[in-house]
Amino acid sequence: MNAPVYLDHAATTPVDPRVAAYMAEVLARGLGNPAANHAAGRAALALIEEARADVAALVGADPRNIVFTSGATEANNLAIEGTLRAARQRLPRAAHQVVTLSTEHKSVLEPVRLAARRGVLTTILQPDHQGRLAPEALAATLTADTRLVTLLHVNNETGVAQDLAALSEVCAARKVPLHVDACQSAGKLPLDVAGLAMLSFTAHKLGGPQGIGALYVAPDHRGYLAPMLVGGGQERGMRAGTLATHQIAGFGMACRLARAALPEMARRMVALRERLWRGLADLPGVQLNGHPLRHAPHILNVGFSGVEGESLFRGLPGLALSTGSACNSASAEPSYVLRALGRDTQQAQASLRFSLGATTTEAEVEAAIAQVRAQYLRLRQMSPARPPPEFAIGACGLRYLGEAGAERLGAWVRLAAHVEGGFVKAASAQVYGCPETVAACRLVCSRLVDQPVADLAVGSPEQWRTIVEAPVEKLGRMLIIEDALGALRPE
Repeated sequence: MNAPVYLDHAATTPVDPRVAAYMAEVLARGLGNPAANHAAGRAALALIEEARADVAALVGADPRNIVFTSGATEANNLAIEGTLRAARQRLPRAAHQVVTLSTEHKSVLEPVRLAARRGVLTTILQPDHQGRLAPEALAATLTADTRLVTLLHVNNETGVAQDLAALSEVCAARKVPLHVDACQSAGKLPLDVAGLAMLSFTAHKLGGPQGIGALYVAPDHRGYLAPMLVGGGQERGMRAGTLATHQIAGFGMACRLARAALPEMARRMVALRERLWRGLADLPGVQLNGHPLRHAPHILNVGFSGVEGESLFRGLPGLALSTGSACNSASAEPSYVLRALGRDTQQAQASLRFSLGATTTEAEVEAAIAQVRAQYLRLRQMSPARPPPEFAIGACGLRYLGEAGAERLGAWVRLAAHVEGGFVKAASAQVYGCPETVAACRLVCSRLVDQPVADLAVGSPEQWRTIVEAPVEKLGRMLIIEDALGALRPE
């Protein structure tokens, strides 16, 4: 079978073959510990410092202000917890406030919530319905006790880009440090750390290896940041631990390649994203999740109304993309980012995030358009929101209908049966629900044929659940099918 079209570059990008080859060559050199004062150690350190310069150049920073971490999650934690820890040490009796946005990545929100449990005043702002934070809304929250503002540049689910220039001006005017998570903008949009206290990004979002990231720390903020890992003195005392030379080397090359390709790559991503949106925008009930203009070039989040999200997603085996919560698509919980933009549970769960990358082609975009259109229209066609089906019923026949559930419940079923002489001659179902609910409805319809309508022996919800291999938590949806059966009545 052909591999699915990969449209999940915002989650991770395939490692660029040039980066992989360079990392393999570095590993083969048998380099020493970069902290060691001998030839093998100095050779490793030289590679690290070369990579540090390339990493810094991508975001317009001085290499001396780059701290290598295990990834953006660690960088975000260091920025938030390190700043608050230093503030507590410096001002143990003072109040401390941290400000962020409700649509941030969990690697920001969870450290902020942890700080709140430790007594830090936490202000979590709400974006507008397009995902943007107004500078005046930020300004209104800042006080003399604000120790940090931490924000995403580009949202990882919607691609919405914040106005960093305006937001950093607000923070500068109040002398509040601003930390920016630039995972989705580094290598995609021009970046400059001027005016920022800290900036996080990672290699695996731009063709580099997983497991390596960086935190830019402005010189005037270094004294206000306490390390979280101690015991070796590496990274100028900001992050202890033996440096992973091969990963850092790969990160450096990925940044060098991304910087060289950025203008042309951005233009190409914009064209592919616009083509993808044009191919979906005319579908009924489709909406853009995010800002129509202020967005990254590689992320498109689209909501599909009137269909169940799991059935939409699982009906696209030829595509690798994200749905629900982009950081945890296996979860049944609706995306908190989309809920913050005003989408209800069903709208959030029936949204897809398409994210493009250097390897994405026009043919892959066209294939994605065709697959999504076909599956979406198929699901809408079978929805109970449409009129019930017509049967070729003779003079002695009747159409029976039974309906139960609702879209807001996650399952909505309408059964239709052609009945003659008290027996079911044909049956069909209209379903809004997960794939297991759809499969169970088909099973029930097949069992209805030739059954006496007064005494339908078609099995139990538990039996249907077992046959279609539905998890036990979906038994409630099988009960809705049973309710629809019980409601079967002549029109």
